[in-house]
Amino acid sequence: MRSRKRRSKADAPRRRGVPRLRLDAVQLATFRRRLLAWYGRAGRDLPWRRTRDPYAILVSEIMLQQTQVKRVLEYYPRFLARYPTAEELAAASAGAVREAWQGLGYYRRAENLHRTAREVAERCGGRFPSTPEELVRLPGIGRYTAGAVASFAFGADAAILDTNAARVLGRVFGAGRSKGRTARLWALAAAAIPPGRAYPFNQGIMDLGAVICTARRPECPRCPVRPACRTGRVAVVTAPRRRGRRAAQR
Repeated sequence: MRSRKRRSKADAPRRRGVPRLRLDAVQLATFRRRLLAWYGRAGRDLPWRRTRDPYAILVSEIMLQQTQVKRVLEYYPRFLARYPTAEELAAASAGAVREAWQGLGYYRRAENLHRTAREVAERCGGRFPSTPEELVRLPGIGRYTAGAVASFAFGADAAILDTNAARVLGRVFGAGRSKGRTARLWALAAAAIPPGRAYPFNQGIMDLGAVICTARRPECPRCPVRPACRTGRVAVVTAPRRRGRRAAQR
């Protein structure tokens, strides 16, 4: 009887949709440590960061979709003053909610927020679910928003991946080509979270992408995570030297 060749772990099939990551432990530890330290001293002071109320955090996350922070700062307190709880929002009419949202645009967001409030009030007894898996089942809540509410309101080690976080992770660790890039970035976002520190880590990575690791003009020389960043180290090494005064006068 022929013996079967045992399959090594390396040859074992991967679960479909879960990319295999090979992260350098020292790079990851350095990235985490430096990002958390930077956020602790330079994180933006935003009103939705002064609460752990899942409803208030959800309102901010929905508003921040396709709207700049500066504009949301104007509408966020006004909306919460009118509808301070999910139950009060759920009891409002669709027209009243639309009126309170006026000026922010993309009214489908207000409709989804209204539907979510009704779902929470009627089926959840006014209490928001605490895990991303449960939150994503609510109307209009996608994977990012579910992770944001879970980590910011409940302290869950849940990954988030907005445009800023994706840019930072892609530059620091590399995300490959377009095929499978999103799945790899989500896997990176989950693997990078320091256990028990998802709140400051997720807030920090978004802030870093918003103010330093920007899309067009990243400020690599002053980036706090540059020692752990593939792109940042190369960018600083290859940056053109400033010409002297004499050369500039030519």
